[in-house]
Amino acid sequence: MPVAGIEVDFAVDSTGFRTTQFNAYNGAKHGQKKEHQWVKAHLCAGVKTNVVAAVAITDAYSNDSPQFGPLIKKTAEGFTINEVSADLAYSSRMNLQTVASTGGKAYIPFKKNATGKARGSTLWGKMYHYFQLNRDEFMEHYHKRSNVEATNAAIKRKFGETLKSKNPTAQVNELLAKIIAHNLTVVIHEMYENGIQPEFLHEKSEGFT
Repeated sequence: MPVAGIEVDFAVDSTGFRTTQFNAYNGAKHGQKKEHQWVKAHLCAGVKTNVVAAVAITDAYSNDSPQFGPLIKKTAEGFTINEVSADLAYSSRMNLQTVASTGGKAYIPFKKNATGKARGSTLWGKMYHYFQLNRDEFMEHYHKRSNVEATNAAIKRKFGETLKSKNPTAQVNELLAKIIAHNLTVVIHEMYENGIQPEFLHEKSEGFT
């Protein structure tokens, strides 16, 4: 919320976090090795500050597209949405309409076999023709998506990409804690950028630095 007045453009993507547990495997007889289990984080992040506005955590093999709508709706509860960018995995009529319902515009490339047929969504047809006729302009908006990759990388770099918890619920909570910690660093950074020092840093106590 402290950066709600700054962020109006968002990007959606997913990334995996490794656990310390292993998948079932057939052993040396079939030449297979142990493989770590993974948990997937689906993020909607601001492209300017890299704040995570909404998150959904699923198993490693869940599809990305169904998570798009809930992420956008949750983001809209606290932010004004101007643009949303995402990759081909999220290309659907429903996802375009979801962003439009919040007052924003989605920049999601179309798959090679896509057509401009509306099929109940005039927005789909309009964006398809815009994509075909104004590709360079469209891609300028779309390339903001790379910022969510930077968000994913920052979370893993600062707080680690491995989850130590073994219980599935604890793994979710551990991953959420990483994201909350990331958001705190974003807010503090933005406050310093705007010449505002967080109040708690003014407090002095023994051993506090």
